Amino acid sequence: MNTAYLSTAYFAPVSYYAALLVYDTVVIEQWCNYTKQTYRNRCHIAGANGLLPLSVPVIKPDTLKCPTRDIRISDHGEWRHLHWNAIASAYGSSPFFEYYQDDIRPFFEKRYEFLFDFNEEIRHKMCELLEIKPHIVYSTQYAAPLSGETDLRETIHPKKKTAETVPAIRLKPYYQVFADKYGFLPDLSIIDLLMNMGPESILILKDS
Repeated sequence: MNTAYLSTAYFAPVSYYAALLVYDTVVIEQWCNYTKQTYRNRCHIAGANGLLPLSVPVIKPDTLKCPTRDIRISDHGEWRHLHWNAIASAYGSSPFFEYYQDDIRPFFEKRYEFLFDFNEEIRHKMCELLEIKPHIVYSTQYAAPLSGETDLRETIHPKKKTAETVPAIRLKPYYQVFADKYGFLPDLSIIDLLMNMGPESILILKDS
């Protein structure tokens, strides 16, 4: 059996869900020190003006180092309203927005205290919509993977190209609403794949 380690992620990118299919077991890291500017609290979607990053504000911990598991979500700036409006605006004309909107909107109506719990609720729902059942375990402490295991905790990252950093995953292009203006934008949030490809999303993931 092959095992990979992943960080938690907010509406994770397509490569993240491809990894959930590629590996027999996925260990989701809880105890790494939280770092900014990662997919832990952000995602990328494609809007009418191109690539659009969405970030969940978090409460600054009292100490310099804080386990990701203990990071709390901030209510600053009405971000839930802004994120949902951005998603609705970006994908309102996509083929499957009406099909999935009632599954996704509730995440912007309910208040979650911890980022990790919020992300996991999202992952559960996305896996349900994709009809995939990955074998997930949670880390009990921060540790290096064993020999033969794959560490993707900092590899699937907004500032890195997955095609170069994760050889096991080769993302397959698919239809995107604004591709005629910006070309294909790779490795966006799983929202982008679902809204554009619907039930065929699983085929894209398998081919990746």
